[in-house]
Amino acid sequence: MISVYVQINGETRLADRVDPAWLKPDAGVNVWVDLTTPGPAEAQLLSDVFGFHELSVEDALSETHHPKIESYDGYLYVVLHSIAFQAAEHCFATHDVDFFVGPAYLVTVHDGTSRSVARMRDLCIRNPLVLSEGPMALLHRVVDAMVDNYSPEVDQLETRLDEVEDEVFERPRTELLRAILALKRDVGSLRRVTVPERDVVGRLARREFPAVTEALAYRFRDVYDHLVRLTEEAAISHDRLTALLDAHLASQSNQLSQTMKVLTVIATIFMPLTLVTGLFGMNVELPHLMGLGTFPFWTIVAGMLGLSGLMLWVFRRRGWL
Repeated sequence: MISVYVQINGETRLADRVDPAWLKPDAGVNVWVDLTTPGPAEAQLLSDVFGFHELSVEDALSETHHPKIESYDGYLYVVLHSIAFQAAEHCFATHDVDFFVGPAYLVTVHDGTSRSVARMRDLCIRNPLVLSEGPMALLHRVVDAMVDNYSPEVDQLETRLDEVEDEVFERPRTELLRAILALKRDVGSLRRVTVPERDVVGRLARREFPAVTEALAYRFRDVYDHLVRLTEEAAISHDRLTALLDAHLASQSNQLSQTMKVLTVIATIFMPLTLVTGLFGMNVELPHLMGLGTFPFWTIVAGMLGLSGLMLWVFRRRGWL
């Protein structure tokens, strides 16, 4: 799907195609082309109309790439990520958004799940200022919206981490291991996105590219600071999960030790009882016990119970129970 927004003479409108004359730096026109779930037609537009390098086009049409920024002849190619924490499935997903930024145009390529791009599309027609400031300013608006959307998603991740942490210390059970490992995977995904994305925005904030003006550098610096905080939160969450995993494994090991202790005590108590019952259960006559009726049976039972009580008393005195 191709959406073309063009601003001519201060008026923003939705166009049905891209006029190559608009792409010239001296045309006085700002163009935003948004490509959703690109196919052959979108690939041809990128290659033939815009003349982008084949490697950048190939990267833009592929599924996932790590955040990066590359300078080509006449434009910048930027890859950033939007995120979505699906609490119902306890799944943390990332979706890459590709940007081609030229002197008079911005091209975005994504899979249609980016809320930030959708928000800017709705705002573009209503507010002429969105395109009037230029393609690089529009890039900042989209990136700023993407990073702003990180906070509620990370908050949901933190909430889930707090819930698992409470369960580990209050209601420990074996099934929590799967939840902890799933959270470690999600936090790992967050770190893999925020760290390189921080570096990309940092290069824009430091004005490593001529297209970034000083005023825009201040805006990108604010986004950079936000990403630094997110990166630190991801690192802290990763450390918490590592400690939580160790605590869970220690708790499970302690429960296993307690269980083995009880089973060992039971087995130890029944060892002499088994000896006594085996001895007096032999199918032969035993000395000094014949002709006494049921008295020997109750004597043996009493002795077995006394022996069990004595062993339990000794175990408790030694702190084994």
